[in-house]
Amino acid sequence: MYKHATKVWHTSYFVLFYKKGEEYKVGFVAGKKIGNAVRRNRAKRLLRAHFIENIDLLSPGSYVLVAKPALIEGTYQEIRETYLLALKRCLAAK
Repeated sequence: MYKHATKVWHTSYFVLFYKKGEEYKVGFVAGKKIGNAVRRNRAKRLLRAHFIENIDLLSPGSYVLVAKPALIEGTYQEIRETYLLALKRCLAAK
């Protein structure tokens, strides 16, 4: 998916890969740079929560969200604002 992504957005908390498609496919990735298993799972839960909260704004396709280490230290509101900004860029780039 990474090599075939048509759009890539970098933020301070995550990287969003997008490829246009007919159905929703989603992947959440948190590597060992994030920390131990507890921190990686928390990072994926945060990304999943933001994705589900805003799924009605998304167009169908394949999404991969890769967490960055700063995601764990950020507040929910900061991450939400960054997510919405990345989403706005995604929708504008159609």
